[in-house]
Amino acid sequence: MIPRIISIILSLGLVTASAVSGMQADISEQLCFAAGSDLHYNEPVEELTETNPELLDDPVFWYANRRAALENESGFIIDEFLKQCAENDDIEFVLLAGDLADDGKIIRKQHEDVAAKLEKFEQKTGKQVYVINGNHDASLNKGDTSFDDFISIYRHFGYDEAIDTLKGTCSYTADLGEKYRLIALDSCSETKSTEDGMTLEKINWVKSSAKKAYDDGRYPILMMHHNILEHMPLQRIISHNFIVRFHNTTAEIFADAGIKFVITGHEHCSDATSFTSALGNTITDFSTTSLSMFPLAYRVFRFSEKEISYELKTIDKIDTDALTQATAGYTDEMISLMNENANEYSKQFLKAGVEYRLKLGLTMEKIGIKEGEPFYRLVSTAVGSLCDTLDLPLYSEGGLQEKAKKYNINLPGSEYENGWDLATELVAWHYAGCEDFPLDSTEVTLFLGIVNYILRDTLSEVGDEALFTGLNSILANFGLSDGISAGTTKLFAKIFGPVTAVEYVLLGIASPIIERFANDDEVDDNNGSIAGYGTVSAASQVANTSVNFFSTLGRIFINVGYFFRYFIRIFSFAAA
Repeated sequence: MIPRIISIILSLGLVTASAVSGMQADISEQLCFAAGSDLHYNEPVEELTETNPELLDDPVFWYANRRAALENESGFIIDEFLKQCAENDDIEFVLLAGDLADDGKIIRKQHEDVAAKLEKFEQKTGKQVYVINGNHDASLNKGDTSFDDFISIYRHFGYDEAIDTLKGTCSYTADLGEKYRLIALDSCSETKSTEDGMTLEKINWVKSSAKKAYDDGRYPILMMHHNILEHMPLQRIISHNFIVRFHNTTAEIFADAGIKFVITGHEHCSDATSFTSALGNTITDFSTTSLSMFPLAYRVFRFSEKEISYELKTIDKIDTDALTQATAGYTDEMISLMNENANEYSKQFLKAGVEYRLKLGLTMEKIGIKEGEPFYRLVSTAVGSLCDTLDLPLYSEGGLQEKAKKYNINLPGSEYENGWDLATELVAWHYAGCEDFPLDSTEVTLFLGIVNYILRDTLSEVGDEALFTGLNSILANFGLSDGISAGTTKLFAKIFGPVTAVEYVLLGIASPIIERFANDDEVDDNNGSIAGYGTVSAASQVANTSVNFFSTLGRIFINVGYFFRYFIRIFSFAAA
């Protein structure tokens, strides 16, 4: 998840062909549904308790947890979500992409409570709910809820309507309206906590299900818990348990099976990303935020032959009277803020929780670098004073802006109070989607300036020798025994100016992460449209195969050049 990116940058340095069948074009709306994910339902506790001693001075968010999820409030958020879906006459179905319960593997009652809410909604509205399991929901070796138990508890929410299933999993297919078919794929591991459980059998089942859908005159819609495309920079490396293994290959196969649209969760962000196969088939992965975390959001999708449009909906209020009856300890101020804007309340709760989580993670034990390993000295030095640096006020006397000037680093003015305030704001933007911080924006400039200060001040006592020793040790493991010499940095210094070896390496590593995070792709995350299923015919795809293949190669080279370009830009920025 994105807090891991911030943690890596701040601590490491900080130190890091099946083509679609043609159908008659029809621009009229054919299907409308709401999609949510990661409800993480918890039964409310009897009374609030502290989670982190460092937050005790905060009069409102002192009970924020490391997951930054509104656990006691989760059931009331689900109630409001279903209420909104009931009141929206356009919505025909509700799709939920996993993690319905927070501790569903070991607390069966959580699932039973969620199922009761969904049952009540269906009976009242006549609208069908479809679910799939997430990594929090079931397991073969842990607790009270097996995969069969999950299917049994949620039998009314897709499984009773199933056209086909995949034995030994929670996967199924079901028709949505007259023209579409849902492929609900169990992407979870049978035994492991967060890892995906994708197998060749599951991939082939999806392909087969898509073909059956087209044979029946229907378009396939895929829903799964794990992401199929990257929704943050280097997700496969930094947050590998949140995306399926061999994700580009899987996306290629699914796209060429005629699947244009997939709903995922797990990453807890509102993000939309597209991938185009060598044959020119495009699949778009709509990662859906956690309903119990900021921004308390879900999407409404509208399908026609011509386009698939979507809009983000948020939960701005909950039943606080019911909340306070269930859980004691909420103050008048807390309830007033919730009633004023539950969404903004969830954002401040998230920022407090993320800061708590990052501080817990900024230890050598959590980072996972042991004494004697490459870069141990470098990282341990950074971690030693990093939190103190980020705790410093940015603009008051003796603050970070004043301290940075001794290194000729000019931190721009802003409304952020300290480094943590900025870092957690970036995390909140990632979760909310549509993050767009150009390289010269206040946020990116300020963040890079703080990173630059930490590198120059905190790591000033670590000489180039420690850096080169670590680098050469790693390179030797790859058979590159010649390593890096000091002459390399002299060459860089001649071109870019007096930037230290530490800055070259760390800012170089961080640059593609920062740039890709700061500038989103061409697909709008929250409100927009993509091409519908009826817009590309099989004949045109086959005719353009060679063009599409070379187009794909071109995209690969563009991406490679992209990273090199911003590697150079960051160095130029640091040397300025």
